[in-house]
Amino acid sequence: MLDNPPRTLVELLRRATDKRPDAEVLRFRQNKQWVGMTGRELFRRGRVRGSGLDEMGIRQGDPVAMLAESGPLWTITDYAILSIGAVNVPLYPTQPVHQVEYILRDSDARLLFISSIRQLKRVQSALKKFPELRVVMFQPGAESEGVTAYAELEHCGEILYDQHPDRYETISARVEPDTLASIIYTSGTTGEPKGAMLTHRNITFNALASGQFLEIEEGGVMLSYLPLSHIFERMVLYLCLYFGVQINFAGGIETVAGDMKDVQPTLMSTVPRLLEKVYARMQKSASEGSTLQKRIFEWALDVARKSSKWLTEKGEIPPVLAFQREIADRLVFHKLREAVGGHIRRIVSGGAALPSEIASVFIGAGIPVLQGYGLTETAPVIAVNTLDANRIGAVGRPLSGLDVKIAEDGEILTRGPHVFEGYFKKPDETACSFTQDSDGHCWFKTGDVGYQDEDGFLYITDRKKDLIKTSAGKYVAPQMIERLISGSEYVEQAVVVGDKRKYVSVLIVPDFERLRSWATTAGISAASKSALIETAGTLDLFKQEVSRFTSELADYEKVKRIALLADEFTIDGGELTPTLKVKRRVIEDKYRSLINSLYGEAES
Repeated sequence: MLDNPPRTLVELLRRATDKRPDAEVLRFRQNKQWVGMTGRELFRRGRVRGSGLDEMGIRQGDPVAMLAESGPLWTITDYAILSIGAVNVPLYPTQPVHQVEYILRDSDARLLFISSIRQLKRVQSALKKFPELRVVMFQPGAESEGVTAYAELEHCGEILYDQHPDRYETISARVEPDTLASIIYTSGTTGEPKGAMLTHRNITFNALASGQFLEIEEGGVMLSYLPLSHIFERMVLYLCLYFGVQINFAGGIETVAGDMKDVQPTLMSTVPRLLEKVYARMQKSASEGSTLQKRIFEWALDVARKSSKWLTEKGEIPPVLAFQREIADRLVFHKLREAVGGHIRRIVSGGAALPSEIASVFIGAGIPVLQGYGLTETAPVIAVNTLDANRIGAVGRPLSGLDVKIAEDGEILTRGPHVFEGYFKKPDETACSFTQDSDGHCWFKTGDVGYQDEDGFLYITDRKKDLIKTSAGKYVAPQMIERLISGSEYVEQAVVVGDKRKYVSVLIVPDFERLRSWATTAGISAASKSALIETAGTLDLFKQEVSRFTSELADYEKVKRIALLADEFTIDGGELTPTLKVKRRVIEDKYRSLINSLYGEAES
């Protein structure tokens, strides 16, 4: 471990800004130009706004909610909240209004930061139910009764700090490792959101342990595009600040492709969806080329798969394959690297399972993709692959300083300084989340099912609550089957169903861009998405794809029926959580008639 490591996020952030006072620790777009913020300026603005919160009556332990898109103001405000011992309660920018209302009420929020007038209007109906709640606006121009401008908060903070410079330091010094830092409301795939209570110790340990485990080098460049309302990206930013990596905020998901080329990051944290889109774009480009170009592309992919296998299992590539890889690099791979900026040393993927095909191609092409695993309740990282130990299909080895074991029923258990304090105002749910072993040790139950191999690599097979039990009594892991099916270039999303049914079926949202290209080649004409998926030829294509990608499954795991959907699953539609996890109950309710039709003849 580090010598004399910081014990709280306040200490971590202060040391990080003190170490690089004149370096640009943050960069972001302003008036379409990239501008920077030094460590000294970040600390000053956090201190001033912390003093402003103190002047507004916010005290240690007070919940302060934040409904804002990621960016420098999010980070500065987070710093301000933490530095006075208050509790950051982040809300996703896309959080449904009824959930915003629930979280504000459940958390007893004293103050709410809102990023824009658009967001204010979006949640206005919920805010009317909290007449005493004070609102601070990042964007100027919406000041009214009960709404304070961010500039006013800063002005008040400057006055207070000038008059009482020791007050802020005294308040900050009271923050201890066990001080509550954040209440983060979990996705709620099966019910109402639960507020996970994370302390300064939880998050600080995870940032330091993850940075050391990954051997993050000082002087790197990160592009941040994931929401800071999720603990994964937020922890990575603390890690980057402490380990000397410059943070660049993307303009949004729609600008990431261009931002990667501008910033040329060495480090990114991501979810598999971005990598899948980059890969799909590369496949589409190749499919539009000549017959020779298509053959070269497929050959290069095969070289990448073989190379990744040698790299991750043996550490080096045999001479003949190395020569082939050099040729493939000149013809294909360099384009893929350029698509992610050309200087990537690590892409850490979390939030969902990473398809092995994507990992193999990226790693084989010289882009190290490292899959990790964790939960909000574990601040969040439990395990992650590294450059020296990267096993495709695994989520890596557990971080140093924490423990992992597999329960008798296959559930993954963990304990250590990363494990949360419990669910806010939910003692029963908290008690159900822990178990005690015969030695009296308390373990957090992750709810995930998996195993560890003889080398200590952890594998996730499914969520315990998601396991399907067929009417024949066979247990099926739907996520594993979904990952296999998603390996098809024609599949955008896949959800497996079949609980208490005779066999397994799947709902598929096609990649319509790829599907239309195929349809044109096959001589199929359709005016709409619905018309395209209703053609016999299209259904036959997906039957062949599903059969091809699931051929090695046991018979009881194999998909017997398929339904194609014209509309994708979305957060706004209620089928996905803000972290893009599938809400299976919602999907099964929404498509109950369609699902029943897949079993009508067999189960009538």
